[in-house]
Amino acid sequence: MEPIPGTMRAVIAEGSGGPEVLKLVERPVPHPGEGEILVRVKAAGINRPDVIQRQGGYPPPPGASDILGLELAGEVVGSDPNANRFPAGARVMALVAGGAYADYAVVHESNALPIPDGLSFEEAGTIPETYFTVWTNVFERGGLKEGETLLVHGGTSGIGTTAIQLAKAFGAKVIATAGSPEKCEACLRLGADLAVNYRNEDFVAAVKEFTNGQGADVILDMVGGDYIPRNHEAAALDGRIVQIAFLKGAKVELDFRRLMLKRLTHTGSTLRSRSVPEKAAIAQGIETRVLPLLAEGRCKPVIDSTFALEDVAKAHARMDGGEHIGKIVLRL
Repeated sequence: MEPIPGTMRAVIAEGSGGPEVLKLVERPVPHPGEGEILVRVKAAGINRPDVIQRQGGYPPPPGASDILGLELAGEVVGSDPNANRFPAGARVMALVAGGAYADYAVVHESNALPIPDGLSFEEAGTIPETYFTVWTNVFERGGLKEGETLLVHGGTSGIGTTAIQLAKAFGAKVIATAGSPEKCEACLRLGADLAVNYRNEDFVAAVKEFTNGQGADVILDMVGGDYIPRNHEAAALDGRIVQIAFLKGAKVELDFRRLMLKRLTHTGSTLRSRSVPEKAAIAQGIETRVLPLLAEGRCKPVIDSTFALEDVAKAHARMDGGEHIGKIVLRL
């Protein structure tokens, strides 16, 4: 194994704004703390929270690195003496609170997962943030069951492509919304039973028609704004709406009578600020229930494009453009 240098390349945001504020800088290689492993990063996924952080709206939680990036894949090259889950040389993918856009990163061993055989580092680098998010929100909080119907907004996003595949793998029906015929077709190829072009179709009417008037049992929403009352309308009796972001705003005027009459549950969560033990519990569920699906090829990361670390601004510009299908990944 190659020696560990004293410094590394890393990406930070100098100020807030567009992709041009992203700068490649030199930083000391971090040292693993209690229970942590040091990973030589081979790939790092790009996520919407990275963009919001770059724009100045999502600062790192206390104690987290100011280096961007919430998920990574790579090789273990060192560890704290009390971290013994992964030996040196192990291929891992991990969720981090920051620090993934760098040559090296530290992560608590309980927040890392082994990379299934057959997956490349680039594929593995796009898994943790989206799979942790979908698993905890759709299946743990939303309680999606076999035979139920999931409505997922943003079907061709990293979250959307993951939600479609996982829901189908566990026997649910899936309705996805997307913004073009091409994106709707991509949702159908991934297994969605119905894809709704939100630019010229009413997703509420489409959901009602598909479910014979019953509505969706679980709705995964990152849009917010005027989608919130429409989600309540599209939900089934005892439906569960899970909020994970607010691309159209977090404030809306809402008539709560539908929530009462339908016995709805409207919940939500964030992932980045959760404690190491909380993330470890999610990781455990994924390792048991989801990694076998990835190993068998029943679920597969959808990669839109790959960029070198020094082209991180181009990668973020691709994300900002909104034309991507699946995940954008940095290759180190």
